[in-house]
Order: sequence, then structure tokens, then C-alpha cells
Amino acid sequence: MAANMDQTQQKALNALEPFILLSKSANSPRAAADLVTQATSAPNTFVFAELLQTPNIQSLQTASEEYARYLTLLQIFAWGTWSDYTANLNLPKLTLPQETKLRQLSLLSLCTSPTNLTYVHLLSALDLPTVRALEDLVISTIYSGLLNAKLDTLSQRVDVSSVAPLRDLKPGSIPTMVSTFEDWDSRCVSVLADLEDQIREVKRKASNQRQRQAAHDLAVMKAMGEGGEGKGKGQLGKRGGGQEEGEEMDVDQEGGGRTRGAKRGGAKFGGLGGLGRKFGPNH
Repeated sequence: MAANMDQTQQKALNALEPFILLSKSANSPRAAADLVTQATSAPNTFVFAELLQTPNIQSLQTASEEYARYLTLLQIFAWGTWSDYTANLNLPKLTLPQETKLRQLSLLSLCTSPTNLTYVHLLSALDLPTVRALEDLVISTIYSGLLNAKLDTLSQRVDVSSVAPLRDLKPGSIPTMVSTFEDWDSRCVSVLADLEDQIREVKRKASNQRQRQAAHDLAVMKAMGEGGEGKGKGQLGKRGGGQEEGEEMDVDQEGGGRTRGAKRGGAKFGGLGGLGRKFGPNH
């Protein structure tokens, strides 16, 4: 897209070149005025700064009003708009190709602000009678490679995506542009500072979150470790209690208790007693 815009600019410069050469021989005010008419009527001539700077065209400043107004007309084609032309009643009458071209160039200037691109505003600024005439002008401007845009008929506006760099700078506009860029630069610096502050805040919160998560994980692991040790101790105590119960059963066994273990033990001792009676002194 940008390459197409650059090609359009180069094409416009190439189209102006023959008129720059002809200006060297336009030694009279009439010849210079005729050259202005030819240059602004020719196809593909959309930049005029170099022609404006030629000595014979600049000499129109000191010519009579009849010819001096052609210098003003060329200046309007270079950096002015349709409104500038209609505001000056002393300018030469335009041909149809000149009218179309000046409206196309004016449309490029209006593209600097989105609020200027509604159908209502464009119809007024370009002095067009109908919506159809406006749409035809926009379409012709697109096909000429001067801008990339779409017609939004539903919203009644022109959506512009890019504009060819064809408009010349008005004398004295550089300080205003510098001021505009400085203001833009200040806003960018302020926005970047705000973004950096937000980034630092996000990093701080993320660091705090990691620390809290690490502390939480450590507490969980510690709790799990203590629970495991307590369980091991409980199992060890249970095993010890079993041994003590076994010892009590042994005691009961020896004392002739009536526990199950003691009965088994009593039976055994009873058997030995029987043997004593069987093999006693009587035998």
C-alpha cells in the first residue's frame, strides 16, 4: 500500500517535469499564466512546488493583476483547497478537469481529520450538489491512486486508510508542524511513562504473589511432614501395646487365668498333672 502511494508521487513528479522545462522559456507574463493553466489541467500533475519555484512563474508576483492571479491559482493547487478558491472571486475560471483535480486535492487535505469525512461535511466543503456526485469524486480519486478508501453508504461517510503524499507545504507551516510534532512527542513520552509504571506494578504484584505461593507451599509441606511423623509414632505405640498385651496374657497363663490364652496354657498344665497322677507313687 505504501509502495503504491510512493509510485503515485513519483508519477506526479514525472508528469510535472515537462512544465518545469517549459517554464524556462515562459519569459512573458502571458506565457507564464498559460503554463499554469496547462500544468493544472494536465492528467497526473498533482504536485506543483517545483514549478512554483521557477523564476518565470515567481515573476508573476510583480505582473499585472490579470496575470498575478494565476500565481495565486497555482498556489491553491499546490497547498490550498476548494474553499480557498471559492473565497477569492478574482481568480480565473476553472475548466472541468481543473475543477475535478482541485476537488480531489482538497479531499486529500480533508483526510487529515476523520470528522471531515462525513458525507454532509464533504458535500459542503467540496461544493458538490448530490451524494452521487460526491461518491463519483471519491471513486475517481481512488482510481487515480491518490488515496485508499471505502464508501460507507450506511453511515454516510468515507473510510480512508491511506493518502498519497502529494500536497505541498504552505510557506510558514513548518513551525506549526514542529509544534504539533513536539506536542505529539510529549504525549508519547507521557504514555510510555504510564506504561512503564504499570509494568513495574504488574511485576511487583507478580513477585508478591510468587512469594505468597512459595510460603504457602512451604507451610503445606511442613504440615504434611509433621503429620507423617505423628502417624509413625502412633503406629509404633500400637505395636508396643500389642507386646504388653501379649505379656499380660503370659502372666494370666501362668496364673491360671481364664483368658483364652490361659485356658490353652491350663490344658497343657492339666495334661502334665495327669501324667503325674498316672506315674505317681501308687504306680
